[in-house]
Amino acid sequence: MTVAHIVFLLGLLVLIVAMALRKNVLIPAVLATFATALAYDGNIASAVMSVFRATLTAGGALFEIFVVIAAVTSMLAAMRSIGADELMVRPFGRWMIDGRIAYIVLFVVTYLLSLFFWPTPALALIGAVLLPAAIKAGLPPLGAALALAISGQGMALASDYVIGLAPSISASGAGVPADDIADRALVLSLIVGLTAATLAWFLTVRREIARRNRDSETPDGGSGAGGLTPGAAVDLPAGERNRPSPVGTVPISDTVAVPSSDTVAVPSVDAVLPRTSTPVLTRPAAARAWAIGVPATFGLVLVYMMLGRFTDLVPWSDGAGASLVGGSALLLMAAVTLTTQRSDALEHCATHFVDGLAYAFKAMGIILPVAGFVYLGIPDYSGSILGLESDTGPAFLFDAVERVQEYTPDNGLFAALSMVVIGMLIGLDGSGWAGLPLTGGIAASLAPQVGMDTATLAALAQNAATWTGGGTLVIWSSLIVVAGFCRVPVGDLVRRLAIPVVSGLLVAAVAAVVLW
Repeated sequence: MTVAHIVFLLGLLVLIVAMALRKNVLIPAVLATFATALAYDGNIASAVMSVFRATLTAGGALFEIFVVIAAVTSMLAAMRSIGADELMVRPFGRWMIDGRIAYIVLFVVTYLLSLFFWPTPALALIGAVLLPAAIKAGLPPLGAALALAISGQGMALASDYVIGLAPSISASGAGVPADDIADRALVLSLIVGLTAATLAWFLTVRREIARRNRDSETPDGGSGAGGLTPGAAVDLPAGERNRPSPVGTVPISDTVAVPSSDTVAVPSVDAVLPRTSTPVLTRPAAARAWAIGVPATFGLVLVYMMLGRFTDLVPWSDGAGASLVGGSALLLMAAVTLTTQRSDALEHCATHFVDGLAYAFKAMGIILPVAGFVYLGIPDYSGSILGLESDTGPAFLFDAVERVQEYTPDNGLFAALSMVVIGMLIGLDGSGWAGLPLTGGIAASLAPQVGMDTATLAALAQNAATWTGGGTLVIWSSLIVVAGFCRVPVGDLVRRLAIPVVSGLLVAAVAAVVLW
């Protein structure tokens, strides 16, 4: 290997250490890109330009997803302006008749909403409407927190099947179709999620419900019910009030908010698109119509996606899911605004979309320089980053993996477990998605040697990174937001999640080897 190879590998090591220490990875990525380019050709000016070209290359590869996030966010803002978002989830509260049913309903609804709107915006809706109903039905606050974390921050975000950001980032490093990774990530996330939810029920939730029943003499609003009411202030322990959240700041109350961090920090929709304290339904009929029409439309979108991916009944191409979701969201945003705010609809539509773009870049902008550095190790991108005339450039990452192949066991299960461990290490930054180009590249290098599918290994690492940092296993992730809404100690929540989630990841690794 050349000096440039060694510098690149040292840069990767620095990035992983920075993630493990919960430090910002922007500066290490920029410096590692500069140092690698300088070691490659010795030209300082060319190395400086490579830093910019790396970020630009990553932006070109990922910009589609930024627009999708902006479109979905703008649609939610339009619904929020008329109160349709709360009306959309309110009927599910009627199904919660006891603690067991409340656990299932909260789990399923959170998963479905998080698939289409991401966990943090979904959590804002659930915390205001469904969570108090679940607590009243007999589900302990800790049980509610487990359901929310496993289904939203874990299962839905790990596959990101509808919006498609995570599979696209993984695919950019793996060099395989994003749809292939998305399909496998969905199956694996369901395996992890259902395993974790079942273990959490038997290890924690069922016992908490039994304990709550024994203490049923506790008055409503006391410790038995958690005292949860929509909009109530959340008093977090002093040491937990400033924990960073990778999916952003969700104003839990007027007195306590979970601040973003210097890691991959994503502001909540509430922070970008604030709602008045009491939404006024100036057009209640329209609000109810859109509360039904929006989820029905996305249901049809999901059906179309399934038909396109698995049948020949409708035309389909790789990556079309993001375009379909984004286009549907923009049309719905325009339709909601035009039918409810006719006099100044044009201005409102523009404001919603601009706010959505701001949210998207605040959410994922940090990924660009990190992805740019990882792309420097992949031949499909390194040529353009280094300013070479040829279409392909050096393969720093692939060459390094090839050098250690002779020392790596030729075993699919070992490779699967290795990708899980690598993904969990990447997830220690409190998000995990910044390292997905890296895990995708490692999967592409490792797959031919062990005889496994690249998409499968990339999907495994994506799941492990997201379940760890998305998050369910680190207290500096968005798990602090879940704990704040449910008024449970975040440290206790992590301890209760550790065995179920890690067990689910191990089961998923074995299942990946068996299924693919």
